[in-house]
Amino acid sequence: MATQTLPAETADTGAHIQPTGTRPFAGFEWLLAGRYLRTRRREGFVSVIAGFSFLGILLGVATLIIVMSVMNGFRKELLEKIVGVNGHIFATPIDRPLDDYMAVAERLRKVPGIKLAIPLVEGQALASSQYANGGVLVRGISEADLKSIPFVGGNIRRGTLDGFDTAGGVAIGKRLADSLSLQPGDSITIVTPRGASTPFGTAPRIKAYPVQAVFEIGMTEFDSSFVFMPLTEAQAYFNRDGDVNVIEIFVDNPDKTQAVRDAIEADAPRPLVLSDWRQRNRTFFNALEVERNVMFIILALIVLVAALNIVSGLIMLVKDKTSDIAILRTMGATRGTVLRVFLITGAAIGVFGTLAGLGLGIVFARNIKSITAALNWLTGANLWDPTVRFLSDIPSVIDWGEVTSVVVMALVLSLLATLYPAWKAARLDPVQALRMG
Repeated sequence: MATQTLPAETADTGAHIQPTGTRPFAGFEWLLAGRYLRTRRREGFVSVIAGFSFLGILLGVATLIIVMSVMNGFRKELLEKIVGVNGHIFATPIDRPLDDYMAVAERLRKVPGIKLAIPLVEGQALASSQYANGGVLVRGISEADLKSIPFVGGNIRRGTLDGFDTAGGVAIGKRLADSLSLQPGDSITIVTPRGASTPFGTAPRIKAYPVQAVFEIGMTEFDSSFVFMPLTEAQAYFNRDGDVNVIEIFVDNPDKTQAVRDAIEADAPRPLVLSDWRQRNRTFFNALEVERNVMFIILALIVLVAALNIVSGLIMLVKDKTSDIAILRTMGATRGTVLRVFLITGAAIGVFGTLAGLGLGIVFARNIKSITAALNWLTGANLWDPTVRFLSDIPSVIDWGEVTSVVVMALVLSLLATLYPAWKAARLDPVQALRMG
């Protein structure tokens, strides 16, 4: 009887394995966990589940990094282009027309934090050529102010802005020029319903202008609809009696527009209504933020499903190794030893899957333009249509804080997935297990 009770006493006290009890994750535990991860004919199905768990975590982490990087780049590019072309703060008159716009703009330029104050005349019109037509937004602006907008003045693809105030021509976006089949020197006809007043009502105004320059901002909406016209010509065309619609203000830091607004209101040269880019684009950027959060949740479910696969795979492995666990316990292995063996087995899948997904995601995110171009060449299709997605190229900005959070999330889920199967393995009664075996 003494020999029969000895293994159980040894298993409970762990007297024969003091080195294992004092040193966590001993070498033989790593060796045993590694053997459980290798493919063997009898445990082939378990290995298949482990492989799918590895691929699931790899793809989940990589997809999260890629998608979040693209959405970060999408927001950054849209913000830079929308704010870079339209300004940060908009000042419109209250009591009377803004006919003293030169003095008001000069006064605004002296406010700390403001780098540009641009008077504009804006109006909707129809642009046409002998080939096609389309709706446009005409903006009257001076040559100096137009050149000072980097997304326009620094992106002239054809023609020139030199002599813009006196040449009598207009600058149009590249996509508008392509759709109307226009080159610099060609004529573009602009039609507005608000023309000259006659005894029979207001007659439409139709006038042809030579195309002086073609610009490309890189945002489809702007490149296909913007027409820049000399300020004095726009005032005459839209029947403005020496005044402007709005003064667009560009500040040094777009995220601190409220402080500049407070400074303008405290020292306003005349009563003005102020609005900023956040108010004008609130719905658009809120929608982007909601989409970004929803995409993160949806893609995180891929990692969660892979973690659940780890649970099922380890449970099957524990059931298959019941007799092995019983023999280990009778040889002196403690419950902690068995627990650590299966923790290592499950955690290895999560750790290596996460690291592989991290590498794949970063490589893909950093080279996404080249990969997209290669896929376009292979498929013969345009996978990134700028007319649908606003931007000319697919953007990608890696946020290392987000990457860290994705990696930590995947590692934590993988570790949590191993706890229950490892605990079940450690709680096995060796006597009962040997009887069942």
